[in-house]
Amino acid sequence: MALPRSQARGWVKAAKMAQRRRRAEDAGGPQGPAPGSQRAALYVHWPYCEKRCSYCNFNKYIPRGVDEAALRRCLVTEAQTLLRLSGVRRVESVFFGGGTPSLASPHTVAAVLEAVAQATHLPADSEVTLEANPTSASGSRLAAFGAAGVNRLSIGLQSLDDTELQLLGRTHSARDALQTLAEAQRLFPGRVSVDLMLGLPAQQVGPWLRQLQELLRCCDDHVSLYQLSLERGTTLFTQVQQGALPAPDPELAAEMYQEGRAVLREAGFRQYEVSNFARNGALSTHNWTYWQCGQYLGVGPGAHGRFIPQEAGGHTREARIQTLEPDSWMKEVMLFGHGTRRRIPLSELELLEEVLAMGLRTDVGITHQHWQQFEPQLTLWDLFGASEEVKELQEQGLLLLDHRGLRCSWEGLAVLDSLLLSLLSRLQEAWQQRTPSSVPRG
Repeated sequence: MALPRSQARGWVKAAKMAQRRRRAEDAGGPQGPAPGSQRAALYVHWPYCEKRCSYCNFNKYIPRGVDEAALRRCLVTEAQTLLRLSGVRRVESVFFGGGTPSLASPHTVAAVLEAVAQATHLPADSEVTLEANPTSASGSRLAAFGAAGVNRLSIGLQSLDDTELQLLGRTHSARDALQTLAEAQRLFPGRVSVDLMLGLPAQQVGPWLRQLQELLRCCDDHVSLYQLSLERGTTLFTQVQQGALPAPDPELAAEMYQEGRAVLREAGFRQYEVSNFARNGALSTHNWTYWQCGQYLGVGPGAHGRFIPQEAGGHTREARIQTLEPDSWMKEVMLFGHGTRRRIPLSELELLEEVLAMGLRTDVGITHQHWQQFEPQLTLWDLFGASEEVKELQEQGLLLLDHRGLRCSWEGLAVLDSLLLSLLSRLQEAWQQRTPSSVPRG
């Protein structure tokens, strides 16, 4: 499975050549860091899985005679097109998600990275993450992805209980999961993330905590805890609706989450986001871009993006959604250079709502400086300083508003959804008062 070293590191060579070319083009002018409008993260969606898990309603397909060479060409083309449309000059991180991108050929990963490095500045030390499932990620295959340019893995373990794995429709066993984790840590030390689910039907707090403790004995420096969400149209949803499985108990799930985050804190993990925990500085810089409302480009069937289309002289950030079905998406890419199906301009208020909702998911929250990048006139103090609801939340020890900015306390992160209701309402009210009515008065 190993790629030839000269080919596998082609993107690094391309990045250096492109950097030299830009230096020559820009000679004579002062050089500084690219402004926010010229920086972005890149998400690449691989739409195929070996099978559909019982809880999953993501945009994924079971492969039947996939022409990977054609798909690869389309991923490269769309990445090049969106980079041009966005005016992005620096890609901060790349995330290959899915689906199960570890089913893709490492050549596909290398081709996308090389295309990005030729089109823009992709630093050689950029975080390049690949989602992997244990049954599609043998040691040799993981090594080949590393040779292709991947330097971080996100492994969908989900559970260390075989009965739960079968319930979830996973194709691996707990033993497979631990073997893959050991191989991943050997190849990518300090850069392996694992997912663990909670709140499954009939799941109990004690056994789940023992799973977490077992995982902590062998995991790396990043853990994500995700509560099961029953999605309409999934097998698991139908089984619960028909009474074949008990409905998940939300109170038990809340207890698992609280106990789990306490265990992780005791083990030296920082809860830097509602569901994500890291130690030794092993935060996901790609996901941090999402939570900071940075720009990101979505490449591949059903991928989502957020960026300002600067090539057309745009000044408004757009939410972009690519065509869902792979064959239709490929046809559109071959015809138009990209498969964008929907473009949704975001109003100033909608963008600020995203800044608030996403930023408060993190332990840093929203600093005054960060807020002012999006809204230089209406400050956090203006919005929330005199709010009785915010004062009450502060007195309850759930929210903090001070010289650093607005953020949740450790206790507040656990109940963020309930806090956001009043905060978003206050933002909307203040925005309406700030913006003069466009309705003419008679």
